[in-house]
Amino acid sequence: MALQQFGLIGLAVMGENLALNIERHGFSLTVYNRTAEKTEAFMADRAQGKNIVPAYSLEDFVASLERPRRILVMVKAGGPVDAVVEQLKPLLDPGDLIIDGGNSLFTDTERRVKDLEALGLGFMGMGVSGGEEGALNGPSLMPGGTQAAYEAVEPIVRSIAAQVDDGPCVTYIGPGGSGHYVKMVHNGIEYGDMQLIAEAYDLLKSVVGLNASELHQVFSDWNETPELNSFLIEITADIFTKLDDLGTGQPLVELILDAAGQKGTGRWTVETALEIGVAIPTIIAAVNARILSSIKTERQAASEILSGPIAEPFSGDRQALIDSIRDALYCSKICSYAQGMALLAKASQVYNYSLNLGELARIWKGGCIIRAGFLNKIKQAYDADPTLANLLLAPEFRQTILDRQVAWRRVIAIAAERGIPVPAFSASLDYFDSYRRDRLPQNLTQAQRDYFGAHTYERTDRSGTFHAQWF
Repeated sequence: MALQQFGLIGLAVMGENLALNIERHGFSLTVYNRTAEKTEAFMADRAQGKNIVPAYSLEDFVASLERPRRILVMVKAGGPVDAVVEQLKPLLDPGDLIIDGGNSLFTDTERRVKDLEALGLGFMGMGVSGGEEGALNGPSLMPGGTQAAYEAVEPIVRSIAAQVDDGPCVTYIGPGGSGHYVKMVHNGIEYGDMQLIAEAYDLLKSVVGLNASELHQVFSDWNETPELNSFLIEITADIFTKLDDLGTGQPLVELILDAAGQKGTGRWTVETALEIGVAIPTIIAAVNARILSSIKTERQAASEILSGPIAEPFSGDRQALIDSIRDALYCSKICSYAQGMALLAKASQVYNYSLNLGELARIWKGGCIIRAGFLNKIKQAYDADPTLANLLLAPEFRQTILDRQVAWRRVIAIAAERGIPVPAFSASLDYFDSYRRDRLPQNLTQAQRDYFGAHTYERTDRSGTFHAQWF
């Protein structure tokens, strides 16, 4: 039997779909799953008649692959990845390459790279975004590791990635755990984007009084604009058309419990931002919003005790408010992406990743969850100035916010007056206002620290550090 060009371990939905994507683009492969029944079911159904062969032991799996072997591991992050790697190590030869395509913590990837390279083996951490549909038809791929490791899989990943007007949605990210770091921040931006859309929905429903049909129309209209055209706005419009299958006749979204989960990448993004000192308030607000949503029983009890303002039905110009909410959403979205890109820029320096921010924006234009029309503008901003300190300083985005900030502030004021939480909208505006001011009140914070702890302070009129006798 001829040896196969590629191997894939892990046949959950993402693994299955990536296997079919790889085979469809002309690459033969062997698949293996820890549970043999899963492999058998895949081969009898979706893989039938395709250039895919099964293996029922790791020994047979490795033996079926041409050298140097290229093996994609699609198992749960953490311990399961380590377990597979440990099982593979004694079976592989120098030059073979393991690729982790799960949502692994970047520090785990850094550790695995060092461990395997010491043995003459390659290891690559590759972020994969786009969900099951993207895995099957073209994801955004973020591979990090050595340049040689990338070149070993470049023909495959360029073929299976989503294709946009300026090429496949994949690029060599950088060394070590850079691929998983970029995917982590991508997911953090995704958290911010989703929370901002949820807040816009709440305002449109609770203040303007739109029903599901009207919400569908508003989000459909927004998706036709160059500012908000995106995958998340598109699916939000679709969501409002779905009626309950269980016979209530109500929009399904209104019957879904308001308690959102998370798998860890948002929290990791917050943790690393705090670690290296980058402000990402919109993303933090989005993570906090999910945490607060999860204490549903506690919130229900609190709602019987704690009261807010009694809001009269909105009697103003409904279309004007809808347009203001749209503008507030776009301004907040710019701030969320600005925070994510600032975090990537700082991480690139701290971890020596040499990230190309414009190229990252390009590979997110297709396949991934945060794909959006305005990523073109982000790419253009970094192409024009690769050293751009913050997206808010780019002429396009600076003028956008200056033109829309009155509407943005009005929307947040209306929400506050009516007791509607908009934590991500508010955090975004706070970020903008903090970034644009040349003087913040932390001079008082410094004075307090010096008063109670003799931590010293710096002055505006001379260099050096100082300590005052406050009492």
